[in-house]
Amino acid sequence: MPLDQIFSIALRGLWINKVRSFLTMLGVIIGVGSVVLLTSIGTGLQAYVTDQFAALGSNTVYVVPGNPFGEGGGFGNQEQAILQQLTPTLQQEQMEKILRDNRDIIKYGMAAGPGLAGMRYQDTTKNVTLYGVTSSYQDVQNHKAEFGQWFTDTDENRGRRVVVLGSSVAEEFFGSVDAIGKEIRLDAQRYTVLGVLEEKGGGFGGPSFDNYVYIPLKTLQDNFGVEVVSDLTFTARDQESIPLVIERIEEELLKDLDEDEFSVFDQSQLLETINSILGVLTLGLGGIAAISLVVGGIGIMNIMLVSVTERTREIGLRKALGATPNVILMQFLIEAALLSVIGGGIGLLIAYSGSLLIQPYFPARVTMDAVLLAFGVSTVVGLVFGAAPARRAAKLSPIEALRYE
Repeated sequence: MPLDQIFSIALRGLWINKVRSFLTMLGVIIGVGSVVLLTSIGTGLQAYVTDQFAALGSNTVYVVPGNPFGEGGGFGNQEQAILQQLTPTLQQEQMEKILRDNRDIIKYGMAAGPGLAGMRYQDTTKNVTLYGVTSSYQDVQNHKAEFGQWFTDTDENRGRRVVVLGSSVAEEFFGSVDAIGKEIRLDAQRYTVLGVLEEKGGGFGGPSFDNYVYIPLKTLQDNFGVEVVSDLTFTARDQESIPLVIERIEEELLKDLDEDEFSVFDQSQLLETINSILGVLTLGLGGIAAISLVVGGIGIMNIMLVSVTERTREIGLRKALGATPNVILMQFLIEAALLSVIGGGIGLLIAYSGSLLIQPYFPARVTMDAVLLAFGVSTVVGLVFGAAPARRAAKLSPIEALRYE
């Protein structure tokens, strides 16, 4: 019997029992939809993190206290990492010396430290995060002022009470009013707003840059009693210089610090670590969702066994008229595969629609790999779980099948 005729018979068999066929597909629909949607979220997160790094420039080298990556290459003990951040092992003077001695390969250098304060403007009061930085921050982080200007070297060296606001902070305190030149209070002290930064969003899943109040590092240290320099950041002149930049920074810091008191790394190392974590997370979520595919496959097998039982006399009649066991086997395999593939297609459509719905709130990206995986897995599920019922149908004796009541 030609394959197209077998396919037509299988399709007609499914269409006769439309409701049962659809209910049988539900397990595969849910399984494929879950796998594709969760995989798309993981892929979207990886793309989002990569875009965040690209926005900061590709030649950035970071110096932080301790070892944030831990022994196994991933992020280490969080309590230990916090304590390391609060330990004043890094100094602004170290950044200045490294920058001064390596002008041939380092373009910019920046020191930064955190702080907290109560901010007030007219009737609006809120606790805010201060980010004390040197004047080169906007060059190192590629974060420009949308309105007004960034503070200068003179502002920094003299510890002037000036601030630059993240876009969210400016919106919350000033709304549509021009914030430039206005005076705010940080705790009990007055500060002048020099600029408002362009909207930038979050950094690598952490707090949004737009929620910070930026202040000269010396001003933060003088007025808020902050001694900590939480990190140093450098911009290499080109990507080829990055290994040499890391080597020279390590050589300089080892003059004052032990090897385990600081870490030097570039964006590629950080991106590789984050992506490896996200990759494992995506794989784990996909594996959990794939369990429902197995459940869907078991559902297909059960319904196909019921179908073989119901159509025993039909199978006996077809065999009596000359249908070979291979033809019967192929018919039921095709029915099982159709249930799985059609269910996979519906699940894929639902997952794609879901990814479009959540994109404004959460990064999600359906890739061609996910689509091929969905159809491949759904087809395999149909064939594997449909094999036993198909073999049972193929082995039926024509005489016994015709006698079946």
